[in-house]
Amino acid sequence: MPSRCIFVTLEETQKTAIIIGAGPAGLTAALELLRNTDIKPIILESSNDIGGISKTVNYKGNRMDIGGHRFFSKSDTVMNWWLELFPIQKLPDAEKDIAITYRQKSRNIHASSANADPETTDLVMLVRNRLSRIFYLRKLFAYPIKLNLTTLLNLGIFRTINIVFSYIWVKFFPIQKEKNLEDFLINRFGQTLYKTFFKDYTEKVWGKPCSEISAEWGAQRIKGVSISKAIAHALRFSVKKESNSISQKNTETSLIEKFLYPKLGPGQLWEEVARQIQEKGGEIHLNCWVDSVQINNNCISSVQASASGVSTRFSGNYYFSTMPVKDLITGMEGNVPIKVKEIATNLEYRDFVTVGLLVKKLLVTNKDGAPVTDNWIYIQENDVKIGRLQIFNNWSPYMVANPNNIWLGLEYFCNENDALWALSDKEFLDFAISELVKIGWVDLDDVLDGTVVKVPKTYPAYFGAYSEFDTVRKFTDTLDNLFLIGRNGMHKYNNQDHSMLTAITAVKNIVNGIDSRDNIWNINTEMEYHEEK
Repeated sequence: MPSRCIFVTLEETQKTAIIIGAGPAGLTAALELLRNTDIKPIILESSNDIGGISKTVNYKGNRMDIGGHRFFSKSDTVMNWWLELFPIQKLPDAEKDIAITYRQKSRNIHASSANADPETTDLVMLVRNRLSRIFYLRKLFAYPIKLNLTTLLNLGIFRTINIVFSYIWVKFFPIQKEKNLEDFLINRFGQTLYKTFFKDYTEKVWGKPCSEISAEWGAQRIKGVSISKAIAHALRFSVKKESNSISQKNTETSLIEKFLYPKLGPGQLWEEVARQIQEKGGEIHLNCWVDSVQINNNCISSVQASASGVSTRFSGNYYFSTMPVKDLITGMEGNVPIKVKEIATNLEYRDFVTVGLLVKKLLVTNKDGAPVTDNWIYIQENDVKIGRLQIFNNWSPYMVANPNNIWLGLEYFCNENDALWALSDKEFLDFAISELVKIGWVDLDDVLDGTVVKVPKTYPAYFGAYSEFDTVRKFTDTLDNLFLIGRNGMHKYNNQDHSMLTAITAVKNIVNGIDSRDNIWNINTEMEYHEEK
C-alpha cells in the first residue's frame, strides 16, 4: 500500500514531477514518466484512496464502483494500456475474436493474454455485455430509446406519434444556433422526446434547467448520438449480428454492445498501477493535501502540502495537476491576475452520493420474469431524487460477497452542503431505501445492509463562470512547467479514457519538447479522439 506522507530528501540531480492527485490521470502520468523518461514522479493525494472517482469501495466484501466505469475506448493507445496491465479473461473458441484485435497490437501483451481464468487469478479483464435502460412511468425503456413495439406499448400510441412527428419536424426545421443544452438535445431528439426522456433527468443531475447549461456539455457527453444513428445501429444488428470484438470504433459510445471490466472493479486496476509506480521508484503520498502553489517567473516553483498537521514544501521540475481548477488557482501565490482568480472562485461543480444497498431480491424483472441484467438504470421518475441505479452483480459477479444477494448502487446528484448532502449517513440511507421502495424496486423486508459514500466535486459544471473559463486556461498555459490533466484538472467532463489520454499526451509533450498545450485541450473535442486522428 502507498505510504502515508513519509517524505524523502531527493538528490539534487534527480529530475522530478510533482503530480497532484492519484486518479486515472495522475497515475497514468506517473507510470508514463517512469516508462519513458528519467523523471521521478511524486504523487500527492488528498484522500486515503487510490483511483479518484474511479476507485472501488469495499464494504464488507461488497465492492462499489463510484459512478460506473466501462472499460471501452475508441483509442487503441488506451485499450492497449489497460490490457498490458490486465489480460482478457479466458473465452470460448467462438468468442476469441473479442480479444484478438488488441492482443496483437499491444507490444507487451503475451500470447496467453486472452487466457486468464477469473476463477484462479484476480488480475483479469472480464468481457461484459452492455445494457442500460430508462425507468419511466414505472416501466423499463431501452436506452438509447428505440422506436419499437415495446416503446409504443409503454408510452402509448399518441405520445409515440408526437415523438415521431416532433423528431421529423426538427429534422426539417432545426434550431439554427444552439445556445444551450436544451437546443442541443431538441435538435437531436425532437421536442417531445427531449421533454419525455432527457429534460427531467438532466435537470436532476445538474440541478439547473437545460436552458442554463452550455451546449458544450452535450458535445462532450453525447457527441454524435441521435435517433437516426440509434435506428441505423438497430437495423444493422437486426440484419447481421456484428462481431463480438470489443473493437467498436465506428460505434457511438452509448451504442456499444460489449466492454471490458476488471474482475474486482476499476479501483483494482488503479491499485495495480500504483503498485507498479512504487515498484519502479515513484512515490505516492496519501492524506496529503496541497494547500498552496508558489509561482515564480512563469513557472511553478513549489507546492505546500499538509499531512497530519505537518506542512511540507515539494519542489520539482514539472507539475501535473488533477485537483479542481478552482482550488488550484485560489491556492496560487504569486502573480495571478485578479480576473483569473475571480473566475476560478466562481466555477461550479455537482457533487455525488452513492448509497450501497444489499438486498435479497429485486421486485422489478424483465417481461418474461427473468432478472434484469442491466449495468445501470436511469431513473427518470420525477417523484424521487435518485438519478441512477447500479446493479453491481451485472458489472462483475465477483463484486458481491454472497452471489445470492443483490448489491446495488443508488446514485444521487447534489451540491455540497445542500439539504441532501447535509443528511447524516443514517438519514441518507433511510431516505434512499424509502425511494427505492416507493418506485417498486425492492421490498423493505428484503433490505439487508447499506452504506453511504460522498464524493465532492465529481462533475465540473458547464454553467456559471464556465463561460469565461478560457481566460483561466490561457493563464495556466503561460506557466511553462504546469500541465492541467484529467476531469477536474481541466474542468472538463472527461471519461476515464479521455483523462488518461490527457496525461499520456502531456508526457509525450515533455519527451518531444512541445511547449503548446493545445493537443491536450483538444482531446475529446472531436468525434474521434484528437491523438488518434
